Amino acid sequence: MKVTKDILGQWTEYTLTNQNGMAVSVLDYGGIITKILVPDIKGNLENVVLGYKDYSEYKSNPNYFGTIVGRVAGRIRGAYFQLDEKIYNLHANNGNNHLHGGPEGFHQIIWNVTPFQTVSEVGLKIAHHSLDGEGGYPGNVDVLVTYTLNNKNQLIISYWARSDKTTVLALTNHSYFNLTGNLKDTVKNHYLTIDSSQFVELNEELIPTGKLLNVEGTPFDFRDCRRLGDGFNEEFEQNKIVESGYDHYFTFDNQHTNKVILKDPGSGRLMSVESNEPGMVVYTSNSLVSGLQLSEAKSEKYLGVCFETQTSPASLDIRELPSVILKAGEEYKKQTKFTFSIEK
Repeated sequence: MKVTKDILGQWTEYTLTNQNGMAVSVLDYGGIITKILVPDIKGNLENVVLGYKDYSEYKSNPNYFGTIVGRVAGRIRGAYFQLDEKIYNLHANNGNNHLHGGPEGFHQIIWNVTPFQTVSEVGLKIAHHSLDGEGGYPGNVDVLVTYTLNNKNQLIISYWARSDKTTVLALTNHSYFNLTGNLKDTVKNHYLTIDSSQFVELNEELIPTGKLLNVEGTPFDFRDCRRLGDGFNEEFEQNKIVESGYDHYFTFDNQHTNKVILKDPGSGRLMSVESNEPGMVVYTSNSLVSGLQLSEAKSEKYLGVCFETQTSPASLDIRELPSVILKAGEEYKKQTKFTFSIEK
């Protein structure tokens, strides 16, 4: 087990390595996961996330590759919300709407990093103090995100926060996964299982309509494992409006410990996801432009899939969803665990 670090100008990249050779690299800028190296069925260590070859491109990073997203991940309709009868106006950085914390979001700050190591795990504690009014949000908020790697090939991301004013908060990590290794192919032939029987309907602006739809009989039914590419089509309206793929919030049924199982038959890699979040956005990089120079290949549509475990900002309008409101003085405690293994 070890932590190493590389100074990259104003930024520092930390690499966590376990006894199996699995390695996770993280920038202090944006808390960005730049690489995750895990073995395939033949023992080859390869990268399973999307990241830039030229790190300077993380400065703008419109695709949010690997970032911590906050204060609120996802879209907030109309770029405002009401809290205790007061209106809070946010930056409209996605048409008329607010996306992923806006231009002052957590993906574009330098976090304070403290590495740690024990006999069985290695990790980073990254902290940020977000000032009252930052990005339009109320409250001075202390945030601590912990990345932990253990010898079970598990990457655990834990989130803690506290605000001195009632506010809204929904944090996530925005890594794009591709289990083929070193971006050999798109994720169309990955097989996905989700512990979910409902998803949130979107309108043409990709804003929730207020309806929770049943997955039964649709390309959104991943309860019994299906090929991800089944939804890369224009035949089903909800796939079509997000550029023929997925960019939707699924609510977890909590019938299984693993909320997500993703596998790539070619490499034998399997990734399972546990979380205490109520749901997640599945995004299949439908709007990823072609030709960006990534670490191992050029970008193209469907090159990765994001599992943005989080509470949905749609709860500001849809009362049936768990709330993103964090009351003054209360602790925000969330955790998502990614386990990498081989299916033989």
